[in-house]
Amino acid sequence: MAHDQVHESARAGAGMVATPHPQATEAGRAVLEEGGNAIEAALAAAAALGIACPHLGGLGGDGLWLIRDPAGRVTVIDAAGPAGAGADAAFYRTRDFDELPRCGALAALTVPGTVGGWMRAQEAARAHGGRMPMRRLLESALEQARTGHTVSSGQVRAAARARVELDAVLGFRTAFLASDGTVPEAGTHQPCARLADTLEHLALAGLSDFYRGDVAREMAADLERAGSPLARADFTAYAARTRPALSVKLPGLTLWAPPPPMQGLLTLLTLALFSRLGITEAEGFAPVHGLIEAARRAQAIAAPALTDSIVLSADPAELLAPEALARAAAGIDLRRAAPAPRRPAPDIGGAWIGAADRNGLVVSCVQSLHAPFGCGLVLPATGVLMNNSGAAFTLDPRAVAPLQPGRRPPVTLSAGLAVLADGRVIGLGSGGDSPALAEARILSRYLAGAPLGAALAAPRWRQTDRLLLEAGFDEQLADRLAAAGHDVEIIGVPFSDAMGCAGVVVRHPGATGLEGAHDPRGEGGADGV
Repeated sequence: MAHDQVHESARAGAGMVATPHPQATEAGRAVLEEGGNAIEAALAAAAALGIACPHLGGLGGDGLWLIRDPAGRVTVIDAAGPAGAGADAAFYRTRDFDELPRCGALAALTVPGTVGGWMRAQEAARAHGGRMPMRRLLESALEQARTGHTVSSGQVRAAARARVELDAVLGFRTAFLASDGTVPEAGTHQPCARLADTLEHLALAGLSDFYRGDVAREMAADLERAGSPLARADFTAYAARTRPALSVKLPGLTLWAPPPPMQGLLTLLTLALFSRLGITEAEGFAPVHGLIEAARRAQAIAAPALTDSIVLSADPAELLAPEALARAAAGIDLRRAAPAPRRPAPDIGGAWIGAADRNGLVVSCVQSLHAPFGCGLVLPATGVLMNNSGAAFTLDPRAVAPLQPGRRPPVTLSAGLAVLADGRVIGLGSGGDSPALAEARILSRYLAGAPLGAALAAPRWRQTDRLLLEAGFDEQLADRLAAAGHDVEIIGVPFSDAMGCAGVVVRHPGATGLEGAHDPRGEGGADGV
């Protein structure tokens, strides 16, 4: 689909779910049809997505949930795991590492938090009338794992990029490549019997078994044999946390996002600074340049805070105070680009899930393994693919995020919620390494009047060592950005994987119902009842 084609949103009256894979969307829709609430639908979709898109998230990854209840309260479930007690600089220095590895068992150094997030989410679902047992919510995931999920084109592209680095990692070839070691074709069925057994056991024994039961014991034994610094005691000690959301009031809306070390502060700062620039146009140089500059300023402001809360140098809420925002916005030049941050372009993936119901629950959830396929380690006894979120740490004790036992890495997870003055409630989020940019771009276009699908489909950008513009940008606009001092590079294809995959759900006021859409950069969509 070209950028100038229409990307439609879905509408429904009782419940809506949006995900980047049709099997996950259908899993959530079926739960809604059976009377489940939005949190239960998101749980079923999240579990199914861990099988349908194994490169983006799963049992061995991390998670983040924002839940807005009918009374307007917003809860954050922080399901990003910390470094194990044995994961310190000395562990890696004595093994001759000057940098933390990105793949293999030694990169599996943080406790997977996803399942802990599911536990907290189920508690929230029950508090709002949910009655579905976990075995029902895992049903679609279990069936896919047993019979084989359909390999998506996104998984094919991710496997092609990751194969050279991960091919020799324990379990990766058997789990994700064809028998001859090549990348399987899209449409191939890929069963995962060990993972199916694990899901079935969790459905019967309860999710806590992942941290304090037989599943934890088997994972810890496999990790020890493989050489990981994670131990069973690290799993036993872990629990996902509920935390207060950050928020900011802007003209016509209020925004919520997760606190550091999640990346939601960047989204809030970007949109808050942009709102102070006085830009009234919906399209063209001014709004694009303004958002880019607001995002750059937001990154510079937030960088010291986007680490674990034990080392925060400033209260994030103080950064969002009106006086602080006014000072920061005053330094943005509406004609010239500020010096851009110079940073590499990490290959980071994630999957956003959104759900809403007519009773007023709105859910915005992200799951990730950090890099696509995480560290590549598939644990033999359980089939769990481990994350490599610990790669966001450094062994330099003077750096912003040095590795320390028990500390959480500065992960790129982010998701957002917004309430407009007219009563619309919006849940949105994006995978990839720049979720704040995607969320700000989508929300600013939607607020400017673009239909939901069009706001998602519009060309986006990504800031690495250059400003990467997605194919489909107006050439004259790209030239104006370059003339203003942006170091521009055009990505040669529309709907690029490099932009991440975003989605939105909207609960309209009164009887106008629910709306949802998912990015044309993925293979999913939205559906409801």
